[in-house]
Amino acid sequence: MDLVRGAVFSALGDLVIGARVLDLFAGSGAYGIEALSRGAAEAVFVDNHRKSIEAIRLNLARAKLDGQVIREDVFRFLQRCDTPFRLVFADPPYAKRAEDRNFAEELLECAAVVAAVESGGILVLERSPVKGETVSGFWEVTRQKKYGATEVLFCVHKKLRGSDEAAQLGSPKSARLSSPKSSPDS
Repeated sequence: MDLVRGAVFSALGDLVIGARVLDLFAGSGAYGIEALSRGAAEAVFVDNHRKSIEAIRLNLARAKLDGQVIREDVFRFLQRCDTPFRLVFADPPYAKRAEDRNFAEELLECAAVVAAVESGGILVLERSPVKGETVSGFWEVTRQKKYGATEVLFCVHKKLRGSDEAAQLGSPKSARLSSPKSSPDS
């Protein structure tokens, strides 16, 4: 397991156990497969690329795990998704140049993503690091950490901010998620 994924699952702690997990822009399926191996009840993998779908199926078979694999545009899938998930992982292609499509920004401002995350659930978004604070109309970033050329955001619904539900996101280990944002060197 790579450093970033290890840090993510360490921060999530017991929230993974029994969770319904959605892996968007799934690629090899690493996030969803790791969640299944840590006790997630089910995982749905969504990617629009044939080679990614083949890789996910192969990796699930190698790990002797089951998951639902869907080849579809992530945003189209989200529009028709009617069952929320406790954990939604998103590792979209990074916007490296100004003219590149910024999938991470689109996800943060997409109402369908909000609907896909159950109350008390978490969106874990991997992206290229950006300068300044992340602002979203839908999400409160409870943890933001840089790992070289990757930045990971842990996001909860803004409506939960300050509520008892937001404070009870899971086990004591996951309480770190509601702490102030991590600095780049913490």
